[in-house]
Amino acid sequence: MTPRHVFALASLLLACASSMAATLAINVGGERSLTTEQLLARPDVATISVPNDVTFHRTMTYRAVPLRALLGIAQLPADKELQITATDGFVTHLSAKLLFGDGRKRAEPWLAIEAPDEPWPQAPGNGDIGPFYLVWIDPAASRVSSEQWPFKVDAIRIAPTLAARFPQIAVDKSVPADSPIRRGQTVFATQCIVCHKMNGAGDASMGPDLNRPHNPTEYFQPWVLKSFIRDPKSIRAWTDMRMPGFDRNAISDRDLDAVIAYLGYMAKRKK
Repeated sequence: MTPRHVFALASLLLACASSMAATLAINVGGERSLTTEQLLARPDVATISVPNDVTFHRTMTYRAVPLRALLGIAQLPADKELQITATDGFVTHLSAKLLFGDGRKRAEPWLAIEAPDEPWPQAPGNGDIGPFYLVWIDPAASRVSSEQWPFKVDAIRIAPTLAARFPQIAVDKSVPADSPIRRGQTVFATQCIVCHKMNGAGDASMGPDLNRPHNPTEYFQPWVLKSFIRDPKSIRAWTDMRMPGFDRNAISDRDLDAVIAYLGYMAKRKK
C-alpha cells in the first residue's frame, strides 16, 4: 500500500468516526443540540471514576461533564421535572429536589460521553449503551435509584411532573398517607414507569402497560410475581427479553411489597 493509499484510508476512517458522532438534544428554557465533539470540548469535561456502576457492576472510568453545569440552570419550577429519554424507549424523570436539593452532601450527576474512537464495552444484557449515559457520584447520598441511570440518552428536557400529566396513575385521596399502596405508587413512578405505562399513562415504550388489558396481579400468584421482579428469567424467559432483575439493592423487600400492593389496587381501577 502506497503512502497515498494509507493517507486516504486514514482520512476515510476519520470521516467515518466523525459521522458516528452523536447529537444530544437539550431543552431547559431554550432548545439546543450538542454533538459529541462539542461536549468533549467543554472546559468542564473531566475524567471521572464511578465505583459500582449500576450498568456494569464494577468501577468504570468515563469522560463526562457535570449535568448541573450542562443544564445551565439553578432550579426547576415547582411543577416541573427533568425528563431524560433514550433511543430504546426508556424515559426517566429527575425531581427538582434530587437535582437541586439543599444539603452539604448530595449525589452528583454527570453525563458520560462516548468518544467515537474510544467506544465503551458492551454492557451485560444491554449491549451498546452509548452515546450518552447519566452516571452518579455518591448516589446513596440522595437515594438515587437504579432506574435513574439512563443510557442511550438522546434528549434532556423540562417537563411537567408525572402526577400533573398522568392523574390516572394516582391512588385515591382516601388512601392513608402511610399505606403501602401509596408508597407503592412512589416506587412505581421511579422504578417502573421508566419502561411501562399504567392505564395508558406514561412516556416509555419499552414494556407493556401494567393494567391494560390485565394487571400482573391478575395472572401471577404473589410469590411468582415477586420472583419474576427479582429475577424474570427464573419464571419466564425468551430470546428478546429485556426486563432486568431488581435485587434488594435496587428495590428493598418493603418497596417490592409496596409496589405489588399498588398494582393490586390499580387492578380494580382500570381506566
